[in-house]
Amino acid sequence: MSLYLILNLASISIPFFCSFDKRMPFFKYWKYLFPAILISGIIFISWDVYFTKIGVWGFNPAYHSNLIIFGLPLEEWLFFFCIPYACVFTHYSLIYFFPDKLYTKKSINIISYSLIIIFFLLGILNTDKLYTSSTFVLTAVILIYSVIYHQKTLGYFYWTFLVMLIPFFIVNGILTGFAIPEEVVWYNNNENLGIRMITIPVEDTFYGFSLILLNILIIDFLKEKRLSNLIGGKP
Repeated sequence: MSLYLILNLASISIPFFCSFDKRMPFFKYWKYLFPAILISGIIFISWDVYFTKIGVWGFNPAYHSNLIIFGLPLEEWLFFFCIPYACVFTHYSLIYFFPDKLYTKKSINIISYSLIIIFFLLGILNTDKLYTSSTFVLTAVILIYSVIYHQKTLGYFYWTFLVMLIPFFIVNGILTGFAIPEEVVWYNNNENLGIRMITIPVEDTFYGFSLILLNILIIDFLKEKRLSNLIGGKP
């Protein structure tokens, strides 16, 4: 079993088994979660396939299986299921057990608009660095939508994401070479800022931020649509 596969399975194992806890039966979210993972996966995997093809990043064959699909190892495909599942589970679990941990509307606006300005500037000023520009511009766009249409969700997500950073630094740290001889995932530093948090490119944090927030926004949309249909008398 490859190291990358082990990391994927370790990431999802506890959230999956805890999904059947009677206090917060997360499995009831699956009808919204799985479509969200599929939709976000189409976006992020397409991005991944293209960036792998042009050498923005790549994968060390010593740490993954020989099954390659559209240039990506099987484990990379599983990443876009296992990590969103684990993070979305964490998000809703934290809200369930700590429902009062919500930023005020004023705080949400200050944080959001400050980040939007910073991210757009970073994206625009670094158009020669594909990973940097694409990550920060996408994050800014998702934040604009969120602060306009899903402000409460964003207010919860800011603090739940801070908690998620703990397992993020563990898993992504290993993937980028911390405590192992070589990286599982390598990066072309000509396409990023070259700033590493230990071994993790700073862009990875906001790549993850966008991936998880997008999943949660899609879940919110699907839940609201279902509620609207029920109120309107549709099944």
